[in-house]
Amino acid sequence: MELNPGNRKVYLRPGATDLRKSINTLSVIVEGKMKKDPYSESVFLFCNRKKDKLKMLYWDKSGFCLWQKRLEESKFPWPNSEEEVHEIL
Repeated sequence: MELNPGNRKVYLRPGATDLRKSINTLSVIVEGKMKKDPYSESVFLFCNRKKDKLKMLYWDKSGFCLWQKRLEESKFPWPNSEEEVHEIL
């Protein structure tokens, strides 16, 4: 697994995503709802309703990688709509 963030675009899925979903379903969301190529050199981020869990999906040329982060006390500043999403540099 290799993640070199310097050459990857980061895409957020605004609003809540059911994080019981795993690689297959999240990649379908990327392709179907986000209209992006899940096999690209991009990173896709998803957050749950409570905004305390985050999943990161990306393709590393040999397969999909899925990372998860759970916050114990704070919350992710997550956008609720497309209008709230800003480009991450």
